[in-house]
Amino acid sequence: MATPLTAATFLAALRAEGVTVVEEGDWEHHNRAGHGAWGPVHGVMIHHTVTKGTAATVRIVRDGYADLPGPLCHGMIAKDGRVHLIGWGRANHAGLGDPDVLAAVIAERKPPADDEASVDGNARFYGFECENLGDGTDPWPAAQVEAIVRVCAALCRQHGWGARSVIRHLDWQPGKVDPRGPGMDWDDVLAAVAKRLGSKPPTASLPAPTRPVVDLSKLVAAARSNPASKGTPVTYAGVKTVEAALVDEGLLSKAYSDGHYGTTTVAAYSRWQLKCYPGASTKPGGAADGIPGKDSLTKLGAKHGFTVVS
Repeated sequence: MATPLTAATFLAALRAEGVTVVEEGDWEHHNRAGHGAWGPVHGVMIHHTVTKGTAATVRIVRDGYADLPGPLCHGMIAKDGRVHLIGWGRANHAGLGDPDVLAAVIAERKPPADDEASVDGNARFYGFECENLGDGTDPWPAAQVEAIVRVCAALCRQHGWGARSVIRHLDWQPGKVDPRGPGMDWDDVLAAVAKRLGSKPPTASLPAPTRPVVDLSKLVAAARSNPASKGTPVTYAGVKTVEAALVDEGLLSKAYSDGHYGTTTVAAYSRWQLKCYPGASTKPGGAADGIPGKDSLTKLGAKHGFTVVS
């Protein structure tokens, strides 16, 4: 049994463990205070989000849904290994779970099969959602799994817990399956947490994930290329980076994220420009004609993790 950490201590613990942190808004004060207890805490619970796209996932876990208000976790662990801090205090992540599982966590032994839902997990666990479709086929990149290990080790280290204080949502609540998918071996995760707890915290952080670079002039050349004209259409690898951001924004179907800046991508980028400049003209030469400009592209890059060069 432990008193929850303060937001400042939590943040410092993650950084000491080498976690790359992204602070989302006023996360330190974003919680479900007044809707139930927060603490004492006994462990850490890991979930998957059943979503795709980091920006969209952050919005969902921060704001929640009409019938399940946010925050839906304390941190969201993205596929690139960054940990987005969402809220601090009571969060709607765990729901009601099995008292026998809680007893096992407190005793730091393997949890039994869950078959009851009567204990308020939102009061008893730190919760982390992980960006994953949850369909059993969406992979778990090594950077994301390593971040999970370091987050769990950071909290266990602060409270003097062992690795068995870390559980999955599927261990807690009947009918849950998360987390699952290629690259997510839970026994390996717990072994890695235990190994980290047997050593001192690192003195250096993990290297920050590399930010892709998009060359504006090359992107514009690809956007203006007409595949119906004679000659070879202009191709540029940065198109896929921009298309991935447009997919993340919900403006382009993933099926069209193919590296070809065709009419569908032009239309999607035009919709992004309209978000930047409401009412702008979509006619050729207008501010929302689907041909990237430095300002709109820089805004897209700042939101979705790529750098723009001219």
